[in-house]
Amino acid sequence: MAANQAPATPDFFDRRRTVAQPGFNRWLVPPAALAIHLCIGMAYGFSVFWLPLSRALGITKSIECAKDMGFFEQVFSSGCDWKISMLGWMYTMFFVFLGSSAAIWGGWLEKAGPRKAGVVSAVCWCGGLVISALGVHLHQIWLLWLGSGVIGGIGLGLGYISPVSTLIKWFPDRRGMATGMAIMGFGGGAMIGAPLADKLMKYFATPTSVGVVETFLALAAIYFVFMMAGALGYRVPAENWKPAGWTPPAKAKTSMITDSHVHLDVAWKTRQFWLIWAVLCLNVTAGIGIIGMASPMLQEVFAGKLIGVDVAFNDLDAAQKGAIAAVAAGFTGLLSLFNIGGRFFWASLSDRIGRKATYFTFFLLGFALYAAIPSTAQAGSLALFVAFFCIILSMYGGGFATVPAYLADMFGTRFVGAIHGRLLTAWSAAGIFGPVLVNYIREYQLDQGVARADAYTITMYILAGLLVLGMLCNWRIHQVAEEHHMTPDELAEEKKGADDTHQHFVEDVSALVNEASHSWRVFLAWLAVWIPLGWGGWMTIQKTIVFFK
Repeated sequence: MAANQAPATPDFFDRRRTVAQPGFNRWLVPPAALAIHLCIGMAYGFSVFWLPLSRALGITKSIECAKDMGFFEQVFSSGCDWKISMLGWMYTMFFVFLGSSAAIWGGWLEKAGPRKAGVVSAVCWCGGLVISALGVHLHQIWLLWLGSGVIGGIGLGLGYISPVSTLIKWFPDRRGMATGMAIMGFGGGAMIGAPLADKLMKYFATPTSVGVVETFLALAAIYFVFMMAGALGYRVPAENWKPAGWTPPAKAKTSMITDSHVHLDVAWKTRQFWLIWAVLCLNVTAGIGIIGMASPMLQEVFAGKLIGVDVAFNDLDAAQKGAIAAVAAGFTGLLSLFNIGGRFFWASLSDRIGRKATYFTFFLLGFALYAAIPSTAQAGSLALFVAFFCIILSMYGGGFATVPAYLADMFGTRFVGAIHGRLLTAWSAAGIFGPVLVNYIREYQLDQGVARADAYTITMYILAGLLVLGMLCNWRIHQVAEEHHMTPDELAEEKKGADDTHQHFVEDVSALVNEASHSWRVFLAWLAVWIPLGWGGWMTIQKTIVFFK
């Protein structure tokens, strides 16, 4: 009886229900990925909440905690406002839990499929915002750490890697460009979310509230709609699918691209995995430390020169400091545009020149720029200073967008999402190393009496040295030995009970409507993500214009 029993129908979120029907337009998948990445990318812009939250009780002015109050007392206190340093821990939690959750559940994602992972990501990220809203309402910072930091961080990790494997399989001819399009969204999330949150807080603010609770809830609702739409829009290609008219290029003996597959449990034990881990960690450590200090660095290095006054930072009055802060905001916005653009540009370029050559470019050019920045600052060349940092941030973003394709080249596409998840622990490590390195060296320099304008000189040279180490690691990366490749029998056994069933299961709710290639569907899908991106870009450009006045 059991032998004649029909196989159970997969649930709606099962991977088997996401297999694309013949004629499906693969260009519908990148907008789905962007919809999720643009939402979770708000993690970069969370600092917009720090100042309002630091006066959540006092409204116009922070209510300071008693000087003899211990750390844990402040954590559970509801009678005094939080320090920005306490709020800033959420930023660290974001990237620690992003990397760790991607590493832990990357293997599950490969089996569960991108749709289920996207839904879980939406529930975690948006649910975390709701818990954070409760934390602000009750004035318990541990609820913010738990909500957005831990639960939201898990949502970040799953949402970040959910489209990687799928896009690489849909675009075997343009791996770098495909992942660059999606990961570009993560860099652009803050460009949309930060100004939107600022407007919402102003709208909801009252004489008794800074408007953060309502803003968190509004963002949770908006993001949930977009992320669910993205998750439900995911489709995976049928086994052995290829783009029409595309033939895999003949493999050269010296090629870094494999047409075999390395199992997840084997890949992370290879030397190549840890070399790429080091490459990403060192590239990100250098870039992420700069992102967090971009605004104060510009203000302290150029000070009054930013507004046409030859005055050191400490000698500026309150009005002048406010004026240069506005200029620095434009600088930060400009960096964010290059961070976004670099993700698409460098990842697309890597399809032409190769991943290894692209990372060599990051490290060689980055070393030259970091080493030249102190001289540029001393010479007072503002234009060159800004240009150098814009290029650096483009390579920072490009490193994130290029690494999934690098992994696919080295280990094959079968487990690339899970392998990428484990590699993102490099981001978690860099999220700690970078800011600590820049912030503590700066504080030490200032404590030793070094002028603010010169407090970043040693830091730049150290970051340049890290890039040299990254270049050496990249140089040591070679093909994975054939002994690590899965045999045809191992590959067939691994697919058994998973993809072999879903190849034949094409019925879905969306099958009620023809999901074949229609240009208007692609147009609407891209329009849905380009409208918010365009709005965020315009808001950023408006701030950037201040920089050139």
